[in-house]
Amino acid sequence: MRSGMATLRAWMAAATLSASCLPPMPTALAQGEPGGAPVVGIVAARKEPITQTEQFIGRIEAKQRVDIVARVTAFIEKRFFVEGSDVEEGTLLYLLEQGPFQAAVAAQQAQIAQVEAQLGNARLTTGRARTLLGGPAGQQSTYDAALANERALEAQLQAARAQLDTAQINLGYTEIRAPIAGQIGRTALTIGNVVGPGSGVLTTIVSQDPMFVIFPVPVQEAIRLRARYTPIGGFGAVLIRAQLPDGRVYRHTGKLDFVNNTIATNTDTILLRGVLPNPPIFEQAKSPVTPRELLDGEFVTVFLEGAKPVEVVAIPRAAVLADQQGSYVYVIGPGNKAELRRVQLGQSSTTLAAVTNGLDVGEQVIAEGLQRVRAGEAVSPRPADAVLQKMMRDSSVTDSGAETARPTTPAASTAPPAGQAPAGTAGGAGSNASGSPRSRH
Repeated sequence: MRSGMATLRAWMAAATLSASCLPPMPTALAQGEPGGAPVVGIVAARKEPITQTEQFIGRIEAKQRVDIVARVTAFIEKRFFVEGSDVEEGTLLYLLEQGPFQAAVAAQQAQIAQVEAQLGNARLTTGRARTLLGGPAGQQSTYDAALANERALEAQLQAARAQLDTAQINLGYTEIRAPIAGQIGRTALTIGNVVGPGSGVLTTIVSQDPMFVIFPVPVQEAIRLRARYTPIGGFGAVLIRAQLPDGRVYRHTGKLDFVNNTIATNTDTILLRGVLPNPPIFEQAKSPVTPRELLDGEFVTVFLEGAKPVEVVAIPRAAVLADQQGSYVYVIGPGNKAELRRVQLGQSSTTLAAVTNGLDVGEQVIAEGLQRVRAGEAVSPRPADAVLQKMMRDSSVTDSGAETARPTTPAASTAPPAGQAPAGTAGGAGSNASGSPRSRH
């Protein structure tokens, strides 16, 4: 019996020592005296600069794209480019068999010489016939026939010269050159193959710098964007950023330059286009292949940002709750009573919520201890934890763009009614007595 009592006392001593080692509860969140008002942490709503941002899915598109095809039928004799390399405008890409076309040019030149000789003789004949018209041996019909023959030969000469131009053009088509500067793709046919207008695309050239980014925007969102940015500069008031497929944010910003004039009826979206610079990744020695970040046809995430931050009423994101009726916060009212305030949210970041309606600058918003708050009941307000205060200050968006606010999506409309405790709050996360967590916005 004594041994059992000694063991019990040892367990009680260990439990007491363990409890004494636990960290103390923060003062701002400590529960008041039994039966007293719960202690809550508050933050004053204040103006903060936030960059307004919308997110869309887009695709990179080359500013110029040319499919190279053969204009005449001939064998490929030489290929002068390296597949995947950059080429300049006018660079010789393919050389086709030229012999038959050179012979055609020579034949047309000979035809011109023959007609010119005949025309010279016809002009002499016409001149003699004109002279004889003044004497008894002259006949008008002879002169008319000579003049008609001269004019017919002049027409033949014009036709021969036109045929020579055609032959020279066809000879020029045996040298296939790059019509634009850009990166060239792989060749579809190799040396020795016969190519012609029906052979299809030999290769493709896409321009590299700058690149377009095209992205569809829902019509309702496009109307809101137009109302927001048109009064402050239109296209010039917007910046474009792109997130690459690997998650990295592209280091260069772009500009919006085009809005389509029709709406896609199947998706109810309108197409927008921006321009992004696409310089070489590395400043390196001359190389046939120049790597760049943006590729034609690449999917990217597009962030449409305001060029300048705007001032909004901001509160900690942790203070915003949501139920089936929308977003709401608790503010300190007369007599230190908690008031439920419905709010409308604008652009928000992971730590800040921008309030567009329902809250004024300076109002005291409950940000900690929300699980003990009930609308209309008295609370004991204290300044919020210093960590939360510092997080809110650090989340402010300055002109240098320290943090970009991202669009937020309203919480699901299945949250319990107001007055139930939120899950994961700073002031002691947990469920209420009924076990239902409150939805956080």
